[in-house]
Amino acid sequence: MNTSPYHRQTVSENLSRREFLFRSGGGLGGIALASLLGSENLLGSASGPTSGVLHFPQKAKRVVQLFMAGAASHVDMWDYKPELFKRHGEKWDPGEAVELFQSAAGETFSSPWKFNPYGNCGKMLSEVVAPFGSVVDEMAFVHNLVGKSGVHSQATLLQTTGFVLPGFPSMGSWGCYALGSMNENLPAFVVLPDLRGMPSNGQKNWDSGFLPGQHQGTIVRVNAERPIEDLLPPKSDYITPAGETDGLDLLAKLNKGHASERPGDARLEARIRSYELAAKMQLAVPGALDFSGESSAVLERYGIDESTKSWPKEINAAEEADAFGRKCLTARRLLERGVRFVQIWSGNDNGFPRRNWDSHEDIARDHGPLATGMAKGTVALIQDLKERGLLEDTIILWTTEFGRMPCGQGGKGRDHNPFVFTNWLCGGGIKGGVTCGESDEWGYKPADRANSVQVYDIHATILQLLGIDHTKLTFRHNGIDRRLTDVHGHVIEGLLA
Repeated sequence: MNTSPYHRQTVSENLSRREFLFRSGGGLGGIALASLLGSENLLGSASGPTSGVLHFPQKAKRVVQLFMAGAASHVDMWDYKPELFKRHGEKWDPGEAVELFQSAAGETFSSPWKFNPYGNCGKMLSEVVAPFGSVVDEMAFVHNLVGKSGVHSQATLLQTTGFVLPGFPSMGSWGCYALGSMNENLPAFVVLPDLRGMPSNGQKNWDSGFLPGQHQGTIVRVNAERPIEDLLPPKSDYITPAGETDGLDLLAKLNKGHASERPGDARLEARIRSYELAAKMQLAVPGALDFSGESSAVLERYGIDESTKSWPKEINAAEEADAFGRKCLTARRLLERGVRFVQIWSGNDNGFPRRNWDSHEDIARDHGPLATGMAKGTVALIQDLKERGLLEDTIILWTTEFGRMPCGQGGKGRDHNPFVFTNWLCGGGIKGGVTCGESDEWGYKPADRANSVQVYDIHATILQLLGIDHTKLTFRHNGIDRRLTDVHGHVIEGLLA
């Protein structure tokens, strides 16, 4: 029984026999029937964007996107370049004109950290991400990913939505639009931002764009006093259950009148659905965000520190591990409860002292704590999902908006590098322990420039593992059949198990 005083259905009005039959067949009853048939892939050819039947065998049902805001350096974590160590301090000259974002090409700059081989695959990893050595045989690396912009806002949108301009749906929105929700009480798409602030573009990174509004990401601020804004009414003496019920009755009448005058406008329906979901979330969210039932061993595995109440002003590994670990554990709890798409952010936009990956000034100072903290939580998530049988049908994608240059900036930092950077994936349908595509000897551009990877290829691959042909998942908008991959995209066959 739903005991929430703020989740009350209004009293139904008297219906005629004809109206009752229509609503039973074409209204809520029809929706319920469609939901049941859809869950069993029994819908006819005229229903939904995927025609009720998936295009491919579904290897994955869920996706976790880990986004390192500010541009994480591939050559300092994943993409081992002996040439940088060999020529450290020498003039960097790749033999062609070099375009930098805010500096001139400096000296060749090797990573501050050592690399060592890990796993049966022998993958070379930096010591700041050494914990990944225990799961590296589950991971598949793409080192020849190229972007279209060296500007944070545009490059971030490209990775999240497939376009460098705002107004397009995110990958999470597309996935939820195509496949629907796997639960009734939580959003299908949840966003866990950095507690210190939003990334570049903010809401636009998880917006539903021109898709129905219910497919946008729902923000949950892990460890905040109010994890979800406006979910519950403020504490007061004048808001009562009876008053709330009367208000909902009035709102329902106003909505009905408004909708009757505007047939075909999906915005009100999306708003109503969001309110209905919010009412259900009032009961479901507290349990999903409550760590009290987790063992001390689980909290320690994720790097969560329950004893420290205040952190140093300087960026530090323990704080980063705690913050990112809380988001990773929350993600696991959400996935268990049927959330389909979770987006986890590390870093906020242009904070200083640095709390993001935009390490123009000092790679060691910034990337060290951020990478160490990220590694702790992410490895725990991978291991936890595997132990619970969820990794086999959950894709984890690690990305950032672009990489960083192999030359130094100011001696200790690195400038933007949109010409090549790294993604890695693991989980549902992904072949572990492989590398698909290499960068050149500097980590400056793809080794094979004629056959680089773009974000469209990553998105196309993920959609196929979800059972969807990326060329067939479209939405008619302004006279154009839009899709996540625009007019591009090829499935990366080497990533498929």
